[in-house]
Amino acid sequence: MKKIKLPILLMLTLVLMVSCSEDGDDGQSGFSNAELVGTWVLVEVNLSSEVDVDGDGQSSTNLMEEEDCVSGSLVFNADTTYQFEQSSFTINSITNNRYYVDCTGTNLATGAWASDGSNVAFQGSSILNSNFELMGDQLIWNKDEELPGVSSYIYEKQ
Repeated sequence: MKKIKLPILLMLTLVLMVSCSEDGDDGQSGFSNAELVGTWVLVEVNLSSEVDVDGDGQSSTNLMEEEDCVSGSLVFNADTTYQFEQSSFTINSITNNRYYVDCTGTNLATGAWASDGSNVAFQGSSILNSNFELMGDQLIWNKDEELPGVSSYIYEKQ
């Protein structure tokens, strides 16, 4: 019974989000659930400020250019279930605007997903507690964490 209630609750939440949104057309028609189905791979972890974690003299706001231990994937199944896997890491300050990344394992999550045609919401995980947006061929998860925190994760469909 509990397994039935959670997807229904998630769908009702999305219906309310759509029905309470502002009227008007910004020229975008949104996307279909079929466009989400498949495997999405993490390609960028954008930070709120540039860092040079690997000490090569080149700073970047994309943590994946600085640290090899960061990776992730998100699989959307046609039956509206998902599997999420992503490196768990912390960005630590040393001194003088220098940082290091501590990779501590992997975050895993599964559950149900739903979409209103412009955002994707997840049920079954405290890790995926915010909406994702589809923009072109990229799925964007905005975070806006404190400096030098993660501002967004970007996935591309494989």
